[in-house]
Amino acid sequence: MFLTSFRRLKNMGIVGMNQRNFALVSRYNPRHLYPLVDDKLKTKQLAQAAGITVPKLLGTLHYQYDVKELKNMLNAYQQFVIKPVKGSGGKGILVITEQNHNLYYKPSGEAVKLSHIERHVSNILSGLHSLGGKPDSVMIESLIQIDPVFADYSYEGIPDLRVIVFKGYPIMAMLRLATHASDGRANLHQGAVGVGIDIGTGEALHAVQYGIPVYHHPDTHKAFNDLTVPHWNKLLTLAAACYEMTGLGYLGVDIVMDRDQGPMIIELNARPGLSIQVANFSGLAPRVAIVEALESFDHDAQSRVDFSKKNFAAVRNLIRPRRRTNHIKNASFLILN
Repeated sequence: MFLTSFRRLKNMGIVGMNQRNFALVSRYNPRHLYPLVDDKLKTKQLAQAAGITVPKLLGTLHYQYDVKELKNMLNAYQQFVIKPVKGSGGKGILVITEQNHNLYYKPSGEAVKLSHIERHVSNILSGLHSLGGKPDSVMIESLIQIDPVFADYSYEGIPDLRVIVFKGYPIMAMLRLATHASDGRANLHQGAVGVGIDIGTGEALHAVQYGIPVYHHPDTHKAFNDLTVPHWNKLLTLAAACYEMTGLGYLGVDIVMDRDQGPMIIELNARPGLSIQVANFSGLAPRVAIVEALESFDHDAQSRVDFSKKNFAAVRNLIRPRRRTNHIKNASFLILN
């Protein structure tokens, strides 16, 4: 049964971890460019210079003695997000939606004291959440306001969209939705829902939680078959433009939809994960091959988006009960090995 599933997954063009590392990351991402995306402050500065919308930076902290300035820094803001500059996988992110009478409230309604936030910031600075455990810096950003389109599709958190961009062409997309299990974070490994999105239309195709198909949000019970990401063309064009911005040929672009400002880039990843294939029930390999076979490169981001929408559009909507759940579970295992 497993061998049969492996063959089917191979026929689907599923890219595994080793193939990603050697055929995509090592081949198309020069190592000297990694700091541009591994350091979120550098990414923000690059995006701003390129005219790409990003969340507003409210403040930064670089040393342990900066922690004593935290209270004065936060007094001016009711809502904010604290992030490690060199964190990954959503680790170390603290979201505050309100402060009142020296208490700070998380999206869940839990109240914490300033001492809790100071300890959290101190842990970030010491490298608890950074790549390689090295000392890090802290960035404080404005809080994204959820687009009403997603109000019933996320639980105590802001959805984000991951777009895989290959040589400047958006080739696959996935919406990540926070759940009670994920503690309001859009992290698939912690229990968020991954929804495959049609590159051609922005419509939901297929959804999984823990690699298992789901057809409605586990907490809000909203069905996914009516879900369409707004501003789809603008969103893809922003993602495509990150190729020129970074020079990285294989890139994960994370985008949020702000209620007032529309699509905003929140993070870039030079080693994007592969679970996006499970959410789309489709492999990356055939799409990579199509782009690699192009004889000429289009230097206009919108033209690349038009190409992707035409060539990578889904044949049909898949977001309804299916029988092939075992193959999806096997895909979740295989892409990590």
